[in-house]
Amino acid sequence: MYPEYEYYGYKEKCKNIPISFPAQQQYVQPGMEYLMEPKPIFEDKNYIPSCKLKDKVVIITGGDSGIGRAIAILFAKEGADIVIPYYNETKDAKFTKEKIEECGRKCLLLQGDMRDECFSEYIVESTLKYLHKIDILINNCGVQFPQDSILDISTEQLKDTFETNIFSFFYLTKAVLPHLKENASIINTTSITAFEGKKNLIDYSATKGAVTVFTKSLALSLVDKKIRVNAVAPGPIWTPLIPSSFSSEEVEVFGTDVPLKRAGQPFELAPAYLYLASDDSRYVTGQIIHVNGGTIIN
Repeated sequence: MYPEYEYYGYKEKCKNIPISFPAQQQYVQPGMEYLMEPKPIFEDKNYIPSCKLKDKVVIITGGDSGIGRAIAILFAKEGADIVIPYYNETKDAKFTKEKIEECGRKCLLLQGDMRDECFSEYIVESTLKYLHKIDILINNCGVQFPQDSILDISTEQLKDTFETNIFSFFYLTKAVLPHLKENASIINTTSITAFEGKKNLIDYSATKGAVTVFTKSLALSLVDKKIRVNAVAPGPIWTPLIPSSFSSEEVEVFGTDVPLKRAGQPFELAPAYLYLASDDSRYVTGQIIHVNGGTIIN
């Protein structure tokens, strides 16, 4: 069975959110959430839905865990059916599917490699076959492989990072776009590293810079079609990518260098995606929302 998740009550949220984490490390990306300790907080159980996404169909890459899981469950609470393409995190994906179905919504799991353009076509075909439409696309999958020097970034790593973090966004957006109607929304996950850099994540930061400009350019391209395109730029967030990227020593201090002195939790980002997906942001396109613990980005 999937380990039980500890719930931090609404009134106690700030007090009980972990400030630091025990040493731990995973050796395969993008990492498994069920192995993490403590588990990321993926929902606010006191949240009161208001049907902002009633009967919408949403594709969320990397929706099996981390930020993607938090988005998927919040969107399901708001009335959406969810499609989750994932790589190899079957246990995490099945748990997320169960949580979505507890909300009374449908969840379609599709296992494959987002680096393969044909998989994007399969995602769209499967979504239309089983859920009949697409309203919202969230490009969220990503990997990162820290290296002390650009000299340590192999050609294989460079290709893997770019193919996962930006090529896949192009592939899936191209496959989805012909099926989007007016008022549809595309939301990309970029990163604080696109704005301030990161000395040991040169290739990752470069891909996130590409995602940021991709978002702005695509927004301009689709404005006449009345399709909005925006992005969220997370700071340090406690997700499976962290123990699968960094050393045990780095995990222990992860996120403590931001003004709020702690890493964020996935449920703290999900409302930003909900805002961009819903009619609340009908006058917003080509924009980046920064959810980063207080770091000022100019």
